[in-house]
Amino acid sequence: MFTTPQRLLSTFALISLALLAGCASLSPYSISEATLERHLQDTVSDFDQQQLQSGSPLSLSLSNADITLGPDGRDVAVIDLRGQVSLNALLAKLPVDIALKVEGAPVYDSEEKAIYIRRLQLLESSIDSPYFKGDLQPVTDTVMRAVAQMLETMPVYRLDETDFAQRMFGMVPMGVRVAPGRLEFVMAE
Repeated sequence: MFTTPQRLLSTFALISLALLAGCASLSPYSISEATLERHLQDTVSDFDQQQLQSGSPLSLSLSNADITLGPDGRDVAVIDLRGQVSLNALLAKLPVDIALKVEGAPVYDSEEKAIYIRRLQLLESSIDSPYFKGDLQPVTDTVMRAVAQMLETMPVYRLDETDFAQRMFGMVPMGVRVAPGRLEFVMAE
């Protein structure tokens, strides 16, 4: 009995998915803190370029993005960001150094094939600028809202569709769980 190439390909895809699902339950695909940190810095850099190209007077750069996954056995990510927000106005650049420490829950969006940090809480913040004196709480609140909006709409990780294994993970119902030092993709329940 002969099979058509389409049927053979479909059978191969089903077998691959079954093997992938079996392997995922035994040894899940994981993403390290360092990988997330690099991806977040790249994402912020891309966001800044888009903002500048659209004519926004604000510029954002990160000098450090430290992510801690699963501290104290909790299912959260703690993100320690250090960088600079600059207002480019009247041929002058007004820089403000920021340091924020936020905590949130990593969430996998299967449609976007991406991980976002949601339900953010501010743990620590500081702002340093020679142009600001007095109460900085309104500025900190504004920066926190902007960072929260950015993190909730920009992924900290996106599956690489050019990688066969990651493309296969994107085809099956997956979730993400926090483990100390890494995020693990697991079969959705």
